[in-house]
Amino acid sequence: MLSPRLFFLVPGRLDTRTGGYEYDRRMIAGLRARAWTVEVRELDTSFPHPSERALACADALLAAIEDDALVVIDGLAAGAMPTEIERHASRLRIVPLVHALLASEVGLDRETANKLEASERRALAYAAHVIAVGPSLIAPLGRYGVPSSRIAVVEPGTDAAPLARGSRHTGILHFVTVATLNRGKGHHVLFDALAKIPDGWRLTCAGSTTRQPETTSQLKSQLSALQLTERVTLAGELDAQAIAALYDSADLFVLPTLSETHPLSVAEALARGLPLVCTTVGAIPDLVGSGDDAAALLVGPGNVDALAAALTRVLTDTACLGRLANGARRVRARLRTWDASGRECAEALARIAVNPR
Repeated sequence: MLSPRLFFLVPGRLDTRTGGYEYDRRMIAGLRARAWTVEVRELDTSFPHPSERALACADALLAAIEDDALVVIDGLAAGAMPTEIERHASRLRIVPLVHALLASEVGLDRETANKLEASERRALAYAAHVIAVGPSLIAPLGRYGVPSSRIAVVEPGTDAAPLARGSRHTGILHFVTVATLNRGKGHHVLFDALAKIPDGWRLTCAGSTTRQPETTSQLKSQLSALQLTERVTLAGELDAQAIAALYDSADLFVLPTLSETHPLSVAEALARGLPLVCTTVGAIPDLVGSGDDAAALLVGPGNVDALAAALTRVLTDTACLGRLANGARRVRARLRTWDASGRECAEALARIAVNPR
């Protein structure tokens, strides 16, 4: 019996170090571990704002795939190539993998957001099925005309990890955030909040400083204006070993994100038993637990004063920080694994492969 086979299309390099690409890599690995043959094709890096050349190359790539093949396309590209998907949808089983709706990116002007929404609506209308990385996408996809019967939700997992040892009683709490420096991650909100809190902390921000260089420049100027440059480190993109060491040195994980579906970094922090201060977006409230199990103080996205108050509390109330750490250890014990995610992805794609379009 031949192993099931699919093509997996990603914009740019698959080894790009963001949560979305990590998810893609894990799904590909999970499928291969279950005897799927997965052929990866890397598209032009200009998606989700592709050039004509990029679209022509994507169209040629789809044209070269044999009829009735299963084709998973990362949503960053799928939503931006509706004409190409429409052209090949009658003979291929095209499955966009949606991390977030393109028009939901923070900072887009209205005209660009409207164009992206129209483009993604068209692309999704011709998809055989859709994989969504979190249940919070079901309602927005429904508004785009995708019924829940055509959506398979496959949430991310995380790896088991040792408990973080923290800064080991240096008298200065080490705050850590792991996120690409872009407008949607809310670093500017965090920096404004930090300027309002007492001393006794330092912050390390891990994440690419080159994907949105204009945002990085603005954030550096903000740190200088707030006189925080000596206390905040923009560490840039770190490899897996350096990220693990960073988590190990942390006393608190902070994620001030303004828009998110299912941030991998929150689960990674929980896997190390770290207490958190986060925003109430996407899957974060479900991830961090509640009541006696709560691992985080949650604040509304963009609320500088609420974020400052939460950070002040963990700085000045050691009992609160201890309760959150205990909650994180309880949540840690029930975190979802990448193996479970890979199994669910394989099962969803197997159902799509045998069902008629």
